[in-house]
Amino acid sequence: MKHIVETQSLNKFFHDPVDMQVLFDINMNIEQGEFVSVVGKSGCGKSTLLYVLSTMDTDYKGSLKIDGIEMGGKDEAFLAKIRNEKIGFVFQFHYLLNEFTVLQNVMLPALKLAKLPEEQIRINAMKHLQNLGIDKMADKEAFRISGGEKQRVAIARALINDPLIIMGDEPTGNLDKKNTEIVFETFQHISQSYNQALLIVTHDPGFASRTHRIIEMEDGRIVKL
Repeated sequence: MKHIVETQSLNKFFHDPVDMQVLFDINMNIEQGEFVSVVGKSGCGKSTLLYVLSTMDTDYKGSLKIDGIEMGGKDEAFLAKIRNEKIGFVFQFHYLLNEFTVLQNVMLPALKLAKLPEEQIRINAMKHLQNLGIDKMADKEAFRISGGEKQRVAIARALINDPLIIMGDEPTGNLDKKNTEIVFETFQHISQSYNQALLIVTHDPGFASRTHRIIEMEDGRIVKL
């Protein structure tokens, strides 16, 4: 299988006010089509690891490869292109633009990437909304839909550039049981139907138990792969 994300001896320090190590010798791979959850107590380093893997935090030591390309030493413009092309993000808070419609929110990353004509981006966005069962809300302003619906819009937005991997930081943290189930089934469908990798940080043991693999962290270390 193809490695989408690969790390070797990844270490991370916080420097304020003194140096404190927060990630220790992280060695891990995420394969194409694999649905992986990251679990551990609050403060164990889960979100810190995710932000390093997503290239949003570049202050680390060791090796990080995405799609076989070494990320260390690259400039911000290169990393921004990698994030937009190869990584889709879903956070606990959806970060939709309230003054934009649902459809406009989904289209934004693809318009920024500018690889396709606007009309094709619109068609692709509608297809993702349809797959997520929220196409009827395409013309609604984002602030007029429910929390569960907003998270599905955020997933559609994450998928618009056909990324190699979806990374999520507690994407069901604010959702009730019914919407958590909808989001889980959506992620499962993405993994199975599109062969996209998923790396999801979660506190929900029920969610984690149904993913392909659980990465367990403790005090900045991976204790179970």
